[in-house]
Amino acid sequence: MTNYDYDILTIGVGPAGMVVSAMGAEMGLKVCAIEKNKLGGECMNVGCIPSKALLRMAKIRHAVTKFSDFDMEEMPLPAVKNPFPHIQEKLDYINNKKYAVKFEKVDKVLRQGSASFVDSHTVAVGDRKITAKRIFICTGTKPSKPPIPGLDTIDNILTNENLFNLESIPESMLIIGGGAIGSEMAQAFSRLGCKTTIVQMDPHLLPFADRFAGEELEATFKKEGIEVYNSRSISQVEAKNGRVILKTKEGETLKAERLLLAAGRVPTLDGLNLEKAGVNYSPKGIPVNGNLETNVSHIYAVGDCNSNYLFSHAAMHQGMIALMNIMRPWPFKKDFRKYVVPWTVFTEPQVSSVGMKESELIAPGIKYDVIEAKHADYGAAIAEQVTTGSVRVLASKMGKIYGVSVVGEGSAEMINEWALAIQKKIRLADIMLLQHSFPSMSFMNKSIGESWMMNMLKNSTMKKMMGFMMR
Repeated sequence: MTNYDYDILTIGVGPAGMVVSAMGAEMGLKVCAIEKNKLGGECMNVGCIPSKALLRMAKIRHAVTKFSDFDMEEMPLPAVKNPFPHIQEKLDYINNKKYAVKFEKVDKVLRQGSASFVDSHTVAVGDRKITAKRIFICTGTKPSKPPIPGLDTIDNILTNENLFNLESIPESMLIIGGGAIGSEMAQAFSRLGCKTTIVQMDPHLLPFADRFAGEELEATFKKEGIEVYNSRSISQVEAKNGRVILKTKEGETLKAERLLLAAGRVPTLDGLNLEKAGVNYSPKGIPVNGNLETNVSHIYAVGDCNSNYLFSHAAMHQGMIALMNIMRPWPFKKDFRKYVVPWTVFTEPQVSSVGMKESELIAPGIKYDVIEAKHADYGAAIAEQVTTGSVRVLASKMGKIYGVSVVGEGSAEMINEWALAIQKKIRLADIMLLQHSFPSMSFMNKSIGESWMMNMLKNSTMKKMMGFMMR
């Protein structure tokens, strides 16, 4: 029997690597974790956590403007100069006081360089070689750089990797990309006093969502002064006189102080030398089976690097599933593809979704009904002045739930109930009969069930049955 240094080795300690290494160590396994930067990876340090902190600051500033009794044109709020040191202070606290405790049983190799395979059981980092029985690749993704003429000539291009190192809020910003990062940062910086403009090739914001959700968000952006240029092809960018100039094939010329790239992600596989381990991969990522194994059965690719779902919570879930699978015999292994993946974009209004989109139902000819409950029709939302948005459910006549989108206040919390319903095959009748705390925003979920039932009762057959029973 071969003796290895460790039972488990993780390459990368972002959301996926954190779960594998911390849970593995708690289970009594000998674990080593390699991270070239900080614990928490991109999500914790330059991604979802600092971006939400910035959004919160922006929301508070915006709320002061929105609900103030003062004439804000006569007394405008000053632009926020530099919120980033405050955010970094909180990140340091989380890393040093919260995360560090979870990794006390893990042998950590931090900031000693990138990892690379020597063979299928051996990884080198710096001058050290580490062997392990099982290896988990958890390297995540990085910002993609689209082939736009002139892009290579622009100095100091912003991405999420350096955005939170700014020393001040810029006066204006062009954002290429209207997905989650582009939309969240457009609103955050706009509310902090920066003139923001989004340019993208897709027909609506949040192209991975149903069109109505992107259009609802764009309507809010327009009210807040954020310009959005959809379905645009960028012909050139250049730097001139301290400004970034962007030209489109449709004839627009746009200018700003800074340029933010938010046009997709690509797997971080550079320098891993996967060939030496015999692991198959492509520019799109590392293929895995339902157990999250690569073609080399003791090597797993977990999280964004396998390009299945580019969400931190999906990466964490995959890490848990993969770790469970190494301890289960074949008939009892879990297939990560069988679990639904909800998601949220944390703009205001928030946009969340789970399950199938309308386009995915239309293409194969699946018949469905649309049941909608609008925030503008709900008393609590009216009283709290959060009337933008709705809960929109795609379901069969008999109440099978295919997909759900929630736009508006409470969206990020409300979507989890629908995710559970789809995963456990719970129908709209069960949602209707579940008592929901009132007046929470999630009470609108119950309203969806009630609306479905009322529609059922309008059916002529149901009316006859009701009439017969009432005799």
